[in-house]
Amino acid sequence: MKPIDCKPLYDNPEYYDLQNNSIVDDIPFFLKQIKKYGDPVLELACGTGRITMPIAEEGIDISGLDIIKNMLSYAESKAKAKNIDIEWIEADCRDFNIDKKFSIIFFPFNSIAHIHDIKSIEACFSCVRKHLKHNGKFIIDIFNPSMDRLSRDSSVLYPVASLYDAYNKETITITENNIYDADTQINRIKWYYKKDDQTDEIVNELNMRIYYPQEIDALLKYNGFTIEKKFGNYDESLFVSSSPKQLIICN
Repeated sequence: MKPIDCKPLYDNPEYYDLQNNSIVDDIPFFLKQIKKYGDPVLELACGTGRITMPIAEEGIDISGLDIIKNMLSYAESKAKAKNIDIEWIEADCRDFNIDKKFSIIFFPFNSIAHIHDIKSIEACFSCVRKHLKHNGKFIIDIFNPSMDRLSRDSSVLYPVASLYDAYNKETITITENNIYDADTQINRIKWYYKKDDQTDEIVNELNMRIYYPQEIDALLKYNGFTIEKKFGNYDESLFVSSSPKQLIICN
């Protein structure tokens, strides 16, 4: 299996939260599924707990797993500050062993796109199957690939976000460009971080495996899963070609 790359992108959990804490549309979707199918719940690639903590605040038994130690440490410190009881697990989603089975295991926020090769996806799906209860649900949230986005001019920097760091009293502007490698189906993205009027930039790579709709469906089927539902957005609208998301519920 290939190593998980892009770790430098997650070296600063504070910046990660600055950029992503305003994203909340997915939380009600996952809460609805949990209330329907039950707990305990395992979140793969939980990061700093953006989704994990509001779910736990609803009294749900949830564990968060991630391979990045400093992201987990930051999540744990935030949970302790709020007196939220969550089990944080430092592990690779392709090779974990927990003495527990779960009613739901889910991959949020396009995180599965960090798994780039077939052996890795097979190893991950095998671990998921081993840790699901009988009739437990495996849920994947990933974007529906946009060919317009994949074929953008790589010489152009496109805006991503503008963040205000209140602690350091500075604004951070993030732009990006990308080159899509059709052979590996990896979209090689570079994010450029610039603080205020500084000329120097910090550059991080975000390499995301593109999973086309028929492909992810087939990968699930041939790794022992049955797709029960496939939505195109968090409102549970049916998946169609123009849907922004692929939200897959399987067992």
